[in-house]
Amino acid sequence: MEKFLTDLKQGFGKGDNKMVMVKIAKLKKVEQGEKTMEKFVQEFKRVVRRSGYEGRPLIEKFKRGINRVIRRKLIESECPLEVLSNSIRE
Repeated sequence: MEKFLTDLKQGFGKGDNKMVMVKIAKLKKVEQGEKTMEKFVQEFKRVVRRSGYEGRPLIEKFKRGINRVIRRKLIESECPLEVLSNSIRE
């Protein structure tokens, strides 16, 4: 358990255990739902800025937060950037 908490502190910035858990909880709650892609990206950036979270885990969290319909289109598309661009404009 101690190694787990140490790893969390390294990944989420310095602070007490409670602060680390608050940062994790906020990231887990960020989902697009019915929001536009633009609003989702804005919210995601806001939460991430205060989290200290970065790298591959951050990318995976972003992908998991995207609306299922858009995520499916991204997976099936030959040009995912075009799907994202269209989603942001909608």
